[in-house]
Amino acid sequence: MKIYTKKGDKGKTNLFGTDKRISKSSKRVKSYGEIDELNSFIGLAISGDAPEEFSHIIKELDKIQIDLFVIGAELATISDDKKIVKRINMKDVERLENIIDSCSEELEPLENFILPGGSSVAAIFHICRTICRRAERNIVDLSEEDEVNEEIITYLNRLSDLFFILARFSNKILGVEDVKWD
Repeated sequence: MKIYTKKGDKGKTNLFGTDKRISKSSKRVKSYGEIDELNSFIGLAISGDAPEEFSHIIKELDKIQIDLFVIGAELATISDDKKIVKRINMKDVERLENIIDSCSEELEPLENFILPGGSSVAAIFHICRTICRRAERNIVDLSEEDEVNEEIITYLNRLSDLFFILARFSNKILGVEDVKWD
């Protein structure tokens, strides 16, 4: 099987499960493209040799990568066509909140703004946070003209918070100071 189809050579793509062609520069395609970019950076974040204390986080990030595929499928499906099996919902958001709460208990309270950096894995989590925020903004923009599962926006909002906490948590585990802005 060849990886290329040549169907997108004119700047158009199909939405999931349909013959409907849309521009690759559409808000919808940009939105699920950014979800794909975020998923790739999560893969980078968990690809290194993680300390033992981080193994439970990697398991959660594996689940988040699956969630992002679900979000991508939702965004690649027009609202009239409900062929996707799973949708992001508030239980997924609550799972993120539980991780945030668990990791936050291990951290010192914030007294300063934190600059992206510290350890390399923390820096990657900060990149994930900013990509997630950009994806969220673009999906909000898409939702203003087309139907989007509102729980995707809530999920991404919470996910960006989680990446901030994971950046701080990574630095703590690795014994690296957060970069404080004074």
